[in-house]
Amino acid sequence: MKDFLQQVYLDNTLQSYLVVAVIIFLGFLFKRFIAHYIASFFAFLIKSRYKSIDPSIFKSLIAKPLGLFIAVLITLVALDRLTFPSVLDFKVYKIGIKELLRMIGTTLLIVTFFRFLIKSMDFVVLLIKNRYMQNGDQGNHQLVFFFKDFIKVVIGLIGGLLVLKYTFNYDVKGLVTGLSIVGAAIALALKESLENLIASFIIFFDKPFQMGDAVKVNNFSGVVEKIGLRSTRIRTDAKTYITVPNKQMVDSVLDNLSNRTQRRADLRLEIGVDTLPAKVDELLDGIRKILARPEIQNFNLFLTDITTNALVIVGDYYTEPKNIAKYNQVKQEVNLAVLQLMETIGVDAAGKSTSITITKRAE
Repeated sequence: MKDFLQQVYLDNTLQSYLVVAVIIFLGFLFKRFIAHYIASFFAFLIKSRYKSIDPSIFKSLIAKPLGLFIAVLITLVALDRLTFPSVLDFKVYKIGIKELLRMIGTTLLIVTFFRFLIKSMDFVVLLIKNRYMQNGDQGNHQLVFFFKDFIKVVIGLIGGLLVLKYTFNYDVKGLVTGLSIVGAAIALALKESLENLIASFIIFFDKPFQMGDAVKVNNFSGVVEKIGLRSTRIRTDAKTYITVPNKQMVDSVLDNLSNRTQRRADLRLEIGVDTLPAKVDELLDGIRKILARPEIQNFNLFLTDITTNALVIVGDYYTEPKNIAKYNQVKQEVNLAVLQLMETIGVDAAGKSTSITITKRAE
C-alpha cells in the first residue's frame, strides 16, 4: 500500500494528491461551520457593544462570503503543496499555464476577500442606521446609503488595483497618478456640486438641523421637509416649496426655531406724559398681575423712558416654544387685558386725539 501511494504521476506522488484532495474536501465540507463560528465570535463582540443588534443578521450577511473566502484560501494553500507538472508547462498566447493558474488563483483570492469586505459594509451601515434611528434622526437615511455605496465603490477600486498589481504585475503607481489627475479635473469641473456634497456631510455629522425642524435662513422661514445630497427642501410659512443649496445652509446664519427653549413676546406702551405717578404705578402692578398667568413662564416689565410726548413702558414675556396657536392666543388675551386695565384706571395712550371745536361768537 505504501509503495502504491508513492507512485509518481505528473511529478507528484499519489499520496500528495490524496492529501491535497482530502484537505480541499474538508475545507469545502466545513467552510460553512468554520465561517459560522468565526461570525458567531464577532457577533458576540458586537452584541456586547450594540445591545439592539440581532446577531443573526450579522451571521446571515457575513457567513456566506466569509465561508467562500476560507474555501478558496484552503484550496490555494493545499494546491501549493503540489509540484506543477512539467509536461503541462506550455504557453497559451505567450503565457504559461502555470502562470495563468497563478493569476486565476490570486484573482479569486482577492475577489472573494473584497467581496467579504463589501458584505461587511452592509452590516456597518445597518449599525449606523439603527443608531441614528434610535436617536430620532429620521432624515439622514439617504446619506447613510450614499456612504454605503461610496465606500463600496472605494473598496471595489482598491480590489481592482490589487488584482492589477498582484495578478498582472502591473505598476499601479502610474495608474493612480493618472486617476488623481483626472479626479482633480473632474473636481474642478464639479466644484459647486462637490461643495454642496461636502456641506451635506457637515449637516449629517454636525446636525445644525434635522427633518421636521422649523428654521429661518436667507430671510426665509419654514419647516425642513427633505435633506438631500445637493440641497435642502423647505416648506415656507407661505406654504411655498423652496430649494436651498446645502452650502448656503452651512455657510449662512441659520436660526433653528425648533431648538429654542421659549417663545418671546414683546409689550410696549406709550401713555400720556401727564399721567400721575400713582396711576403709572397702578398700571404697572396691574400689568404684572396680567402677566402672572400659568401660560407665561417668566416676564420683565419696566418704565424705561420719559419723553416730552410719552411715558414708555416696555416689557417682554415668554411662553413654551412649540404651540404657535397657543402663543398667539396668549398674546391676544394679554393685549386685550392691558387695554381693559387702562380703560378701568383711566390711563390714556400717548397722542390720544382731542377734538377742538371753534365757534364764532354771535354779534
